[in-house]
Amino acid sequence: MKYLLMLVTLLFAPLISAEQWIVKIDFWGVPAYFTMNIEYSENKISGDIDGENISGFKNKNEIDFSGNTNGQLTQFKATVERDCMMGIAHYPNESNGAQTHNFTAKLVPQKTSNEPVVHTYLPDNYSNTWDADRDPVLTIWPRDQVVTKTIDSGGFDEHGNIKALFGNPQTGPFFIVGAEPGDTLVIHINKLELNRDYADSLDTIIEKALGSYFANETTGLGRAIKWVINHEKGVAYPENVTGMLKDFSVPLRPMLGGIGVAPGFGWPAISTGDTGSFGGNMDFPEIIEGNTVYLAVQRPGALLYIGDAHAAQGDGETTQFALETSMDVTFTVDLIKGNSLRIPRVESPEQIMVLGQAGTMEDAINQATAGMVAWLQQDYGYSLSEIAQILGVAIQYDVVNLAGRNVGIAAKLEKDLLSPSKGILSRQTSNKGKK
Repeated sequence: MKYLLMLVTLLFAPLISAEQWIVKIDFWGVPAYFTMNIEYSENKISGDIDGENISGFKNKNEIDFSGNTNGQLTQFKATVERDCMMGIAHYPNESNGAQTHNFTAKLVPQKTSNEPVVHTYLPDNYSNTWDADRDPVLTIWPRDQVVTKTIDSGGFDEHGNIKALFGNPQTGPFFIVGAEPGDTLVIHINKLELNRDYADSLDTIIEKALGSYFANETTGLGRAIKWVINHEKGVAYPENVTGMLKDFSVPLRPMLGGIGVAPGFGWPAISTGDTGSFGGNMDFPEIIEGNTVYLAVQRPGALLYIGDAHAAQGDGETTQFALETSMDVTFTVDLIKGNSLRIPRVESPEQIMVLGQAGTMEDAINQATAGMVAWLQQDYGYSLSEIAQILGVAIQYDVVNLAGRNVGIAAKLEKDLLSPSKGILSRQTSNKGKK
């Protein structure tokens, strides 16, 4: 009898379906994005927008629901057509009653399996901004792997064809299901493979590295230099060079100069030449195969961009260009819910690294040091006194980026010197080995 009652309950229970939508509300020309979860039980609606409860009704393709905003009622009316929603949001305003704002929403696809998926994405367009308003090129889930390509900073692909405007065009954005502001996006760099036999650079020295002392002597610099990529020997060298550099070569060490997410609310689209808490054109030589990048999610879906492939780069990118080339990229994403970062972190099998990026070197060092202190406190459990002692004898600073508007400084510590991590941000990456 017990099991019969259970069966009858299941058969006659209201049909409940759940959906997730990304809502875009136009506040006087400034778009704001929210995550909306909806459950339908017959014609009734329940759910939340960014954690605030909503309830209402659905009649055919018309939807009407409301929720609380700062203790006051907010109402939404919309029309639903397949995976799109369009309507009006009535927001309370103490000074002159409700304000009306247009909104749209896109349905987040549902995953058909709990197993990770390998996605192959061959880009046919690129972005020259870190941008929350750009449509995602692919929807992926935590633990999924992406196989894709990047072009060089000048917009040229692996065949030497120009595909985008110069200035570090990026592949993406990739929408990560479940990523919300306040989370941490984890990007495992599984594989970086150079896919052509040359790279471009310059013979200049940027002013931040040189200063004014040699300014008159460097006026003749700035020539484009083509480098040969020798895959068999694993080196690169200037093409058709004579003189002192005729036997000069450097080991190949493929890296991503650009990796970032869409900046947070209130920020316009930002040039792919810039950096910030969202990551960006960091030009950090440790963003290589086998390492992991941690970025603070600032918009629903994170909206991850990658690009600016380098065959090799010295610290600071002092020629303005590194060895700019194109690349095949494989990465896996993961998500740490409810644990956000103030600035980017990078982890290798041997080191933990924090990037400070600011207008001056002093501010960048301050950021990097504070970020390392926070990592050691939160994930390792050290006291401030213990951290001070560790930093005094073991911290390393790299000048990461001098070529952009911001200066980049990386604070680094060897893992072997530290006690085992107690947190979830510091995790041994699965792919060891460096190029």
